[in-house]
Amino acid sequence: MPTKFPDHPQRRPAVVTGASAGIGAATAIALAPQGFPVALGARRGEKCEEVAAEIRASGGEAFAHQLDVTDSASVSAFHKAVTEALGPIEVVVSNAGGMKPGRMWEISTEDFQRELDTNVLGTHRLLATFGAEMVQRRRGDFVVISSDVVQTPRPHLGAYVSAKWALEGMTRVLQMELEGTGVRASIVRPGPTYTEIAFGWEQDATIGVVEAAQKWGLIRHFHTLRPPDIARAVAQVVAMPRGTHIPVVDVGPEAAIDGAGEESNRD
Repeated sequence: MPTKFPDHPQRRPAVVTGASAGIGAATAIALAPQGFPVALGARRGEKCEEVAAEIRASGGEAFAHQLDVTDSASVSAFHKAVTEALGPIEVVVSNAGGMKPGRMWEISTEDFQRELDTNVLGTHRLLATFGAEMVQRRRGDFVVISSDVVQTPRPHLGAYVSAKWALEGMTRVLQMELEGTGVRASIVRPGPTYTEIAFGWEQDATIGVVEAAQKWGLIRHFHTLRPPDIARAVAQVVAMPRGTHIPVVDVGPEAAIDGAGEESNRD
């Protein structure tokens, strides 16, 4: 006999970090029409407010607040502000991250540490701040945005690969520890996605990443995902009825249809 679980509450406020652009902004935009009041956080607080204004203009409920996940005081201030604005948080999407290219002996220890701090410790700061409340209520969703580099490491992205491996290891342990609490932890693992994360790279660094990936046979085609593609996966994970759990979702780009032409591939 299946166990009967209580339904989700009608009101499920959601936090999305790294929400000023890319996957984070797209996730907030995707959740709002499904009835989730959304709190957007990122270092670029003004950009979060622009996204929040877009959501409100479409009839959704949104709140924006500046957030630096590498700063515990900032996470605490964010928690206080969003819970006062929206109420107890039912969903946390940890999306803030960074990626700086470089071969392992070239990237500075400081840059390596920064990626670990943002991707791994930043996620733990969110968990330490919001997680206990979820466990106490016996419900909630904690979603981390990982990367397919966990399955297929890429040369010249060693710091990012290390951070995402650590992030998934932490989340796997969290899933075991949360079993029986009513709280779900899920990993959404995007493939190559067109976002701002590489916009600041120097041209030589970009070429190095691509050539190294080609050398190791890691690029089959050059089609990339869009942020809304990942957002749909996140929205599906947190919308699943209680009593169900999606531990990991892999989202990869499909190759362009043979003979379809470049114009149709950009639709």
